[in-house]
Amino acid sequence: MIKYILPFLVSFALSIFFILILMPAAKRINWKGRDDERHLSGKNILRIGGIAMILSFNLAIIFNRDLFISPQLYGMMAASLILLAVGLWDDIREIFWKTQFFFQIAAAVLVFIMGVRIYFITNPLNGGILDLGSGAGEVLAAFLVIFWILLIINAMNWLDGVDGLSGGITFIGAVTIFFLSLKPEVNQPPVAIISAIVAGATGAFLLFNFYPSMILAGTSGSMFMGFSLAVMAIFAGTKIATSLLVLVIPLIDFVWVIGERIKNRKSIFKPDRNHLHYKLLELGWSQRKINFYYYGVTILISAVALNTRAAGKAVALFLAAAVAVAAFLIINKKTKQYKKTWQEK
Repeated sequence: MIKYILPFLVSFALSIFFILILMPAAKRINWKGRDDERHLSGKNILRIGGIAMILSFNLAIIFNRDLFISPQLYGMMAASLILLAVGLWDDIREIFWKTQFFFQIAAAVLVFIMGVRIYFITNPLNGGILDLGSGAGEVLAAFLVIFWILLIINAMNWLDGVDGLSGGITFIGAVTIFFLSLKPEVNQPPVAIISAIVAGATGAFLLFNFYPSMILAGTSGSMFMGFSLAVMAIFAGTKIATSLLVLVIPLIDFVWVIGERIKNRKSIFKPDRNHLHYKLLELGWSQRKINFYYYGVTILISAVALNTRAAGKAVALFLAAAVAVAAFLIINKKTKQYKKTWQEK
């Protein structure tokens, strides 16, 4: 077990080291990054979390003797550095969404070229296998990999509006993939090590980001958290269904907000306050309460995901999505009533 605990501790220690080094350095040069209206603590908070997480992730992999750095892992490491560069650029001076999206696609294409592939899809209803390893299947596999990575990157990026929220969900997701990788039917020790490293990096960040936050993840950090979860899900024997379950709230929120923006004829890339965590704040929830709600639901769903097989996951995913949508509708209705009552007063 030490080969899994040690990479977690190394990554955790490195992340804390970089945070403690970067905090006084950033203050000395008076660099906090740009103000971010989307994040509640966006003004005058150091946006250095992504730097610490990505550097500690890559160094912990390099230092680990139990990991063979395969082309796929090289691709993941290189892509994380791309996200670090473009994220820092956006943190310093907000860049056009098309530029940011281009580099997200570049990162996704890079890991696909380096061998991060979806070779088959399992039918959750009958256990059948759809082979994507050749012919037209490869084209579909490329689309699925790129779409999946972009989806999770942006869902996690949009989740980063409340202190501790994205970091906590990523930590829980990485721990879930860790235990999933050690299950006999999966048996992916290298993926367990990588997920332990991600958990260590995000866990250390969370110490400084939980409300009231001392630092923020920044664009680089929020993109890295989503990217790492997306790639690890593919590494772990293409356990997309498990990741969909674990991230069901951020993903429903992502789809909900896009739908609201389209309905209101607004750009889907323009930040607003339609996210679930903002709705809960309007109802009087504290940031800590929102965090514990998200954490509790995610841990519960993760336990279900780890203890069900394909058909069970499909049923659980349908039920979780249905409950999440119902909760969104109820909360949205309550916030509208609250606003109406407040305006009448």
